[in-house]
Amino acid sequence: MSGFVVHLVAAARPNLMKVAPLWWVLKDEAWCRPRLVHTGQHRDAAMADAIMGELGLPAPHVALGIAAGTHGETIGRTIEAYDRALAADPPDLAVVVGDVHASLAAAIAARHRGIPLAHLEAGLRCFDRSMPEETNRILIDHAADILWTTDAVADANLRREGLDPARIERIGDVTIDTLEAMRGAIAAHPGPAGLGLVPHRYGVVTLHRPANVDRADALAPLLAALADLARDLPLVFPVHPRTARRMAEAGLALPPGVRGLPPLGYVAFLALVARSAVVITDSGGVQEEASHLGIACVTLRPATERPDTVTRGTNRLADAATLAAAVHAPRPAHPPHHDGQARLRVAAAIRRLAGVVSVPAGRAAARAPRAAS
Repeated sequence: MSGFVVHLVAAARPNLMKVAPLWWVLKDEAWCRPRLVHTGQHRDAAMADAIMGELGLPAPHVALGIAAGTHGETIGRTIEAYDRALAADPPDLAVVVGDVHASLAAAIAARHRGIPLAHLEAGLRCFDRSMPEETNRILIDHAADILWTTDAVADANLRREGLDPARIERIGDVTIDTLEAMRGAIAAHPGPAGLGLVPHRYGVVTLHRPANVDRADALAPLLAALADLARDLPLVFPVHPRTARRMAEAGLALPPGVRGLPPLGYVAFLALVARSAVVITDSGGVQEEASHLGIACVTLRPATERPDTVTRGTNRLADAATLAAAVHAPRPAHPPHHDGQARLRVAAAIRRLAGVVSVPAGRAAARAPRAAS
């Protein structure tokens, strides 16, 4: 079969929401053969399979089967496995998304095989080198041939690091493409009603970053701060497997008023977020989703790679000591920051690489929501 072969490389759960719009817009193009590559970092039903189904993604064309481990294990084994896949059937372009260890590993493998490499969400920086994700972002960007950015801040970050402006193209945030395409399903989901919660009178919590959950002396104060909040505001907490393990190891439990849930599918989670009073998180993508929906967000980190959410006032940074004040701070109304059309700009960029004359953007735009249903 002929066609320009594009690997869409996904590892962790958030990556699936970012590659899905690219799959929708490319899958029916005669000139292109998109292939989903799943490294295996999140591969259980709750963290991967159910979301692939919700988002209309196919079973992975290439499944590396590398479960998450230490950074050395994950990066080393993923490089080895993806290198074998590239040697056996090299694509014309590899697209890596985000900043997890497996994304860096895939970028290294593609770079050393001479496969053209694009980084989706290039240029995001929180300037906290203690975060593994920050190191991964920088290394991926410096390895990539093509840098697809979300906004002008990301563009400036890359130029400041001396990267060739010719490699940089601002396309927007594909996470918002997914959210907009799934709006109908999110609105139709019972969300809080299915949990006996009153809309806009509860909060949603997510925590999984190593700095917050890997040490008991960091996690315990956060749980205590959540306990204080929960006296007045019920909280629901879909617990990441990593966080659940760390709590069990430390002998910690969720406090009264904080309702633990298993990991949720994409639609179920966004249905809770969209009708909440506040989102308390350490996730980059959730910050952007909550801000786009006009939901107050508090990020439990000293810095964020999504500074535009803080500048616009929809997101505030906090720690255990300042969490309550950040939750109760007033928030300004704001217009949406992204237009939900980033996938079309990526598709146009890939068509140029493939030497194909662009098709009308409206044709692809009309197709995407149906692909997500």
